[in-house]
Amino acid sequence: MSHEEEPVHQVAQKINQIIASEMLPVQMLQELAQVLAMTFDVDCCAIAVLGEDGSQMTTANWCRPELMSADVDEMFSLEPLDLPVVQCASEPISIADISLIENSLVVGCQNLSIPLKSVLAITTRFAGKNNGVVSLVQSQPQEWSLAEKQKLNQLESSCAIAFAHIAQTQLISFQQRFVQTCSQHQNLIKQLSLLSRSSLELNQMLQLITAATAEALNADRGLLILLKYTDPLFRVRPRHQIPKAKVNLVSEWLLKTGTTPTEVTKQNEASTFLLSECSLCQRVFIDQGKPVVINSRDEIGGSTSVSPLLATEKYGSTLLMPLESQGRILGFVVLQQMGDRVWDATELNIVEMVCAQVGNAIIQSQTLRQVQMLVDERTAQLQRSLEVQAKLYEKTRQYVEQLRELNELKDEFLSNLSDRLRYPLTNMRMALRNLRQPTIPPERQARYLDILEQECSKEINLINDLLTLQKLESHQERPQLEEIDLNQRLEAIVETFTPKLAEKGLTVTLDLPPESLALETEIESFERIFQELLTNASKYSQPDTQVHIFAAQQINAESDRVIIEITNIGRGISSEEATYIFDKFRRGRGRWTPGTGLGLALVKSLVQHLNGEITVESTPIEDESGLSKVRFILTLPRFSDETK
Repeated sequence: MSHEEEPVHQVAQKINQIIASEMLPVQMLQELAQVLAMTFDVDCCAIAVLGEDGSQMTTANWCRPELMSADVDEMFSLEPLDLPVVQCASEPISIADISLIENSLVVGCQNLSIPLKSVLAITTRFAGKNNGVVSLVQSQPQEWSLAEKQKLNQLESSCAIAFAHIAQTQLISFQQRFVQTCSQHQNLIKQLSLLSRSSLELNQMLQLITAATAEALNADRGLLILLKYTDPLFRVRPRHQIPKAKVNLVSEWLLKTGTTPTEVTKQNEASTFLLSECSLCQRVFIDQGKPVVINSRDEIGGSTSVSPLLATEKYGSTLLMPLESQGRILGFVVLQQMGDRVWDATELNIVEMVCAQVGNAIIQSQTLRQVQMLVDERTAQLQRSLEVQAKLYEKTRQYVEQLRELNELKDEFLSNLSDRLRYPLTNMRMALRNLRQPTIPPERQARYLDILEQECSKEINLINDLLTLQKLESHQERPQLEEIDLNQRLEAIVETFTPKLAEKGLTVTLDLPPESLALETEIESFERIFQELLTNASKYSQPDTQVHIFAAQQINAESDRVIIEITNIGRGISSEEATYIFDKFRRGRGRWTPGTGLGLALVKSLVQHLNGEITVESTPIEDESGLSKVRFILTLPRFSDETK
């Protein structure tokens, strides 16, 4: 008896050593099966461990190596198994124990390549309930001895403890995996929440969501693809009808390569395909938005048309979850595993929640983009309106400024005209009164008659100048051109004005071309221009200075013109005065020389009448306080074909 107990004790120690080791639960079961098979010298030992709730069963077996090469046709099957072949080491045995033993044999021995001719089995109990089954298998018929049954009964408690330890280890491992999975899912939800509040662009956010979802669910590959519908009325399509749409890859994440979505999109030629070319994508529309779950490659079938983008020949398991918003399918989130994988309900719920978040983000982005486009359009319209209003305001301001200046000119014109008309009339009236006196001497009578004649001439000249200006400004007549000798005409005009200039101590110098120039012009207008310019020089020149007249011919490829300059020394003309010096009744500031204020205005009109130009320049003279060289530059065409 002591000889029989020692092997049991040694076996129990081996079982305890296996329990104390740090092996994985499956490895522990393999070691236990080998120890028990070698202890009882059987062909095979099959072990089944029940979970805490009794529903899950973990199995392991060990067989003699020389029996593993047996013919596959003799593999285990349930049909030849008969109850007399299976003997129980414990007595009495219940129906539940028999059912448990049969189930453990079916699950644990279905892949064995040896026939089950004789089985000795025992159920193990821990904490008042079954927690496992040990089955000793012989490939030949055998009658089990009482000693073998007793020994197996003696080892039942050690096996029960080992099975309880393995079940507890599996439970802890399952709970750890569950906690880790929950943590991953919580982190995923947190990342989604943070991304939804971030300021990232939509494509960047979709790339991060794809990577986070695939990592959280331990997938080998993650895709996010969007649909672009060609039919604008796809929402009112009949049921089960596949709409016309193009499928575009937006982002991709790979476990091993870590390839970024941008790189994959550039490298993969199949990143865009038609919805009609992929039956897996079509299933979502046929099944009314339900996800497509492929747990193994066998479920797809060889006749199914699948887009090369999904690479189902490489990835055995595929989950295709639709992105849906208000009945509209926007695209899909695709998760893939290289091997077979069963997608449980929790994982499907997580992916469905991710798709809901992504769908809302896409719709929100599209809405914001449309609103932004509308705002930009309205802003551009408002900007254009403001620019038009600014231009209108500036034009209005300019018109108001011009109107103000015109009013000032009108007032100044009326004031000057009133003075120029009233002053001669007053002198004429006073001369007439004096002439009415009966005792007036003859010499005084002659003096008053001269005054009448002079003032009448001034009045007539003023009126004639106004009429001439009005006629020139209305362009009523074309110039009557005649050919003149420029040198002779200028010399004649200067000779006429020499006495008047001499009264102020002024002398005139002429700088004319060596050869006389022919000029086609209107003689009356030409002479009047120089009369007014010389009159202006006599009024504003410094006494005892020179008035210089220069004439020259200017020829180029486009024109043949005459340049005449009249220069005097006097008070300078500011740049501001130069802008209005040729206006009617406009005179330089601080100039008290009497006149009508029409001279230079008449000059400019006459020059324009002859199709010429006139400008004025004022150059200060060094060491002469307040004095400048004032030069009037007259440009006239030589011949009528130069006129416009």
